[in-house]
Amino acid sequence: MVCFVVIFIIGCSTSSEEKKELPQSPDQPYALILGIAQDAGYPQQGCYKVCCKDIWDQPSKHRSPACLAVIDPISKEKWLFEATPNVKTQLDILQNHTPEFSKFLPDGVFLTHAHIGHYTGLIQFGHEVMGTNDLPVYAMPKMCDFLTNHGPWSQLVDYRNISLQELQADSTIQLNERISVTPFKVPHRDEFSETVGYHISAKEKSLIFIPDIDKWEKWDHSITDLVSETTYALLDGTFYKNGEIPGRDMSQIPHPFIEESMTVFEDLSPMIKSGIYFFHFNHTNPVLRKGSIEREEVEGAGFKVAEEGMVLEL
Repeated sequence: MVCFVVIFIIGCSTSSEEKKELPQSPDQPYALILGIAQDAGYPQQGCYKVCCKDIWDQPSKHRSPACLAVIDPISKEKWLFEATPNVKTQLDILQNHTPEFSKFLPDGVFLTHAHIGHYTGLIQFGHEVMGTNDLPVYAMPKMCDFLTNHGPWSQLVDYRNISLQELQADSTIQLNERISVTPFKVPHRDEFSETVGYHISAKEKSLIFIPDIDKWEKWDHSITDLVSETTYALLDGTFYKNGEIPGRDMSQIPHPFIEESMTVFEDLSPMIKSGIYFFHFNHTNPVLRKGSIEREEVEGAGFKVAEEGMVLEL
């Protein structure tokens, strides 16, 4: 059964004085969205076209690469999903969101794959920056091999700044007595590693996290079945539609266009649709702009556009 979706939206300011909202049940685990953009963030470096030119001098509209935190207020534990190029800001936001926790660092970092927006923030834990000690980093076998055998990431392993925890597809690990995580493979451009999504489960609710996938029809799983069995689905919404990047063959950067996904999901019930959140937006994606026709189409069809600071109660 799919549970009714309850969200609270908070500002992603790093100011400790700004009021933040928490889940309705203060003891429940929850997820905090820390980033919604594609690997390069928003605005994108070097872009002064219509999509970005007016955003540069409006920091409140800047967005970080896709990232999620899972937080247990009872055990005072927190885990990060993705180590993005903007991880230092995202961890600062997380720290200000959980000031009562005894430590700044997450209890673990889960990686999906070896594209730059998803793992390069690991460097902030290295010898030249924080110099962490055996920070658990959860990754699939090829990803672990990539980090172990290629610099500068190998130095993180050699200096024991990070401790690699090898995952296996479809094998569940228990984070604590209330939260479990299951990785599952998805088709994507796997130049250096495999690519996974994550199924995050708590006692009451569950969430799937798929920032990158090529096309739904390339997958040997039914995405409609998966979202129907899950409370929340954070799904690849990189591009709104074909032709979004003029002069570039978009078949070389395959993602399910949001238009395509809405067609795939059109027969689902309103309750299930309300648990589907698109994220991982390229800077060209018009749904980033509130009030755009495309964003109104997404929300009018019953789906959600993820925002940084959203809290999803688990």
